[in-house]
Amino acid sequence: MELRHLEVFLAIAEEGTLTAAGDRLRLVQSGVSSTLRALEAELGAALFTRTARRAVLTDAGRALLPEARTTLAAAATARQAVREAQAGLRGPLAVGTMTTMQPLDLPRLLGRFQSRHPAVTVSMRAFPDGSVGLVRALTEGELDVAFVSVNGPPPPGVTVRQLTRVPLQLIMPPDHPLGAVPDVSLAELAGDRWIDSPLGFGNRSVVDEAFARAALLRSITLEIADVTSIPAYVQAGLGVALVPATIPLDDSRLAPQRLRGEALYWSMSLATADGPIRRRVVTTFVEAVEEELALSTS
Repeated sequence: MELRHLEVFLAIAEEGTLTAAGDRLRLVQSGVSSTLRALEAELGAALFTRTARRAVLTDAGRALLPEARTTLAAAATARQAVREAQAGLRGPLAVGTMTTMQPLDLPRLLGRFQSRHPAVTVSMRAFPDGSVGLVRALTEGELDVAFVSVNGPPPPGVTVRQLTRVPLQLIMPPDHPLGAVPDVSLAELAGDRWIDSPLGFGNRSVVDEAFARAALLRSITLEIADVTSIPAYVQAGLGVALVPATIPLDDSRLAPQRLRGEALYWSMSLATADGPIRRRVVTTFVEAVEEELALSTS
């Protein structure tokens, strides 16, 4: 099996037709077809089912897809590592980010990094399923490094460096019936309307796990990807929420309430994919993040 076999397979899977795959790779359709036949013969399985309009992945094709992406990403990483060794620190750097980056000053970090390494082209991506999507993109080679919030052991194939860990604070609408009591339990709030991040976000996972441990159910009536904007929705009376303590509460009536019997924390980590080769630009960026965090917390 050669890399060009996987490149053709991936192009067909992503473009949907052999013609479109050929246009993307600048190959004639007969070349795409013969390469696909050779790969299917070597694997002993059909990878696509042809319809009138599309090439649809078979079960075997779906199983090969993430492996093909990982293999091609590793090959691209190896090529880039050689280029960097020959020409200095240059080339692309794909960074995955979350909506909540406090206490790290990401614009300042990127400004310092780019001023030191102007030949590096940085791109930034976020995913609608939060840290789950970031980790998936990292392991599939779409990202070089990602800021994530993961609970428990690191996902397979990923190295995680914790950068910060802050408590989650409970905020309630100003006129909430329990707003004046010293502390509140999860059980007392289980029947409330909740505002939270979508599934896959680290802060959402922490709260979901706390309710599961307590054998409680809650109703999430509003999901907001931008965690920093949740306090405004709480202030508008749309529900209660648990948010990282680093998020500013602009309304003085949103005094954090103590959560009885629970100490919940949100963490931010820097994640990189495991592998035999790590591009120098990734290692240098990791060092820049650690330097910036030291400045932010000093």
